[in-house]
Amino acid sequence: YPTWARIDEPMVHAAAQGSLAMMARGGVTTAMDHHYVFPKGAGDLAGTIIRAARDLGVRFTLARGSMDRGEKDGGLPPDFAVETLDAALAATEQTVGEHHDTSFDAMTQVAVAPCSPFSVSTELMRQGAELARRLGVRLHTHGSETVEEEKFCHELFGMGPTDYFESTGWLGEDVWMAHCVHMNDSDIAAFARTRTGVAHCPSSNARLAAGIARVPDMLAAGVPVGLGVDGTASNESGELHTELRNALLINRLGPHKERALNARQALRLGTYGGAQVLGRAAETGSLEPGKLADLVLWRMDTLAHASIADPVTALVFGAAAPVTASFVNGRQIVEHGRLLTADEDAIARSTRDAARRLAEIAARG
Repeated sequence: YPTWARIDEPMVHAAAQGSLAMMARGGVTTAMDHHYVFPKGAGDLAGTIIRAARDLGVRFTLARGSMDRGEKDGGLPPDFAVETLDAALAATEQTVGEHHDTSFDAMTQVAVAPCSPFSVSTELMRQGAELARRLGVRLHTHGSETVEEEKFCHELFGMGPTDYFESTGWLGEDVWMAHCVHMNDSDIAAFARTRTGVAHCPSSNARLAAGIARVPDMLAAGVPVGLGVDGTASNESGELHTELRNALLINRLGPHKERALNARQALRLGTYGGAQVLGRAAETGSLEPGKLADLVLWRMDTLAHASIADPVTALVFGAAAPVTASFVNGRQIVEHGRLLTADEDAIARSTRDAARRLAEIAARG
């Protein structure tokens, strides 16, 4: 947090470009970003992320995050990196008003997204939910990621994360949460009953040793589940194939073993499942008449894939397949594994320079 709190608008623009470019060239057509660090004087961070997505041609949801529980109140972030309750709500409403598009083929949407129970006050959670429903937008936060979070919720609120979320209005078909690793049967039943969605982040969960989310049980119960990467801070790759493959393999380390997920179920997490949790399953996520022209073509006759009989198995179990073409809203954005909408080498230079500048600023304290 002390390092993240040194960000500014040029850094965030470079980071958004770099992350979105990696995802787009690997086959992602729709992405979301949960940005919740807004240091004073840092510039228009929400706007610059949205501009990066627009310039690359990716369909995009900005989850406008917020934190109001700093170190002095028992939270993790430094006090200068958090907003006040009123400022966070006002800035979130302004972002929705400026950028949220309700059109069927909207390229940009905004969600209300207080960060997590350990960096947000109960009042911000409660009023954030009320704001989202008044504005008619979706809600997003982190949930049940670690055993420490479970302990924190019991100590501070006298209940587990799922019960806490329900008490603040944070279960419902307009809500999705990142991680949801430490869920018992009652938690999963509550998510299924309310149609609350989950962004499953297999690589991040493994990198941080958070645990194995019970994705097979969630799916069996009817919980909408999509795929997430959880950002550069806990996932150095940020591209689709890694998450598809890790979702399949990591879940097979759990109690269901080889019956946990198959290749088609993993691919569904990364396509229709993602559209579900973003509230856009009527528009995208599957190839059907009347849906938007978001589609990806992978080359499956390469040396790495030619001997695998089933193409879906080859795509998920095998090496990363090259993207022949990717289209968003009918516009081609990738051809033969290269972006058509931006200079990849220039983006690589700008992200490298921005990362170095952030490290230097953080080192100076």
